[in-house]
Amino acid sequence: MGERRTSLVATLVLIGITACWGSTFFLIHDLVDRIPAVDFLAVRFSIAGVLLLVVAPKAVLRLSARARRQAVVLGGLYGVAQILQTAGLAHTPASVSGFITGMYVVATPLFAAVLLHNRITRMTWLAVLLAFAGLAVLTLDGFSIGYGEALTFVAAMLYALHIVGLGAWSNARDALGLAILQVVMVAVICLVASAPGGIVLPADRQDWLAVVYMAVFPAALALLGQTWAQAHLSATRTAIVMSMEPVFAAFFAVLFGGESFTLRMATGGAMVLAAMLLVEVGPRRKIEGEVPHIAV
Repeated sequence: MGERRTSLVATLVLIGITACWGSTFFLIHDLVDRIPAVDFLAVRFSIAGVLLLVVAPKAVLRLSARARRQAVVLGGLYGVAQILQTAGLAHTPASVSGFITGMYVVATPLFAAVLLHNRITRMTWLAVLLAFAGLAVLTLDGFSIGYGEALTFVAAMLYALHIVGLGAWSNARDALGLAILQVVMVAVICLVASAPGGIVLPADRQDWLAVVYMAVFPAALALLGQTWAQAHLSATRTAIVMSMEPVFAAFFAVLFGGESFTLRMATGGAMVLAAMLLVEVGPRRKIEGEVPHIAV
């Protein structure tokens, strides 16, 4: 498969992943009324980890010691970010949370420049700022700085570091093992965080179905797909493509959540889509150089 075709497939995989993530917003909003958020994360990622280990038990064993350390670091970043984002959501409106979380779109190229010495071009910044402005139009409706916003901001920075680290360390050969170990690490962190108060399990069949769906698709398969895709895409391109998540969240909220379609949704979504198309249609060398693989 040629480099350009592989890049296109990786982009399509990321779009599918962001669609999966977007489909969870209205489900989580309903579910966390009955299950504490950290308990929900613990159950979700535990199921995802067990599923991946059952399907491919030898994948982790094939990883080198260095790759395992990298996966533990990446899983730690992702797990803490999940908890902070969920905790912040309890103290801030969902629209503001979505906007602040989307700051990883701006933070990712900054971290890539500082940590990996990537050259950030004008074309890159144009796409980044267009995606960020689209997120603001799509999600923001009033803004204030408080405890919840601060937690969410830290989570966004951790997501950006996760994207940068995954872009630097991922390769197609180790993608499955790296994904499994990351999911297991997230599950361990969430279980430790929820253990002191006891873990509350879903109470009925409908809640279990929702949790299992979110464990299989937006957790296990999504992290596997992201790990593979980032073996072929730079961190900044990944962040811009992943900024489609709020667009899909709005789409599913209208389709299944009973929300009304608005001009603001259309405008913000179009801006984010334009940013993604800019990095895909534009010449690769004008967007961002390849991310070097670094050791830990």
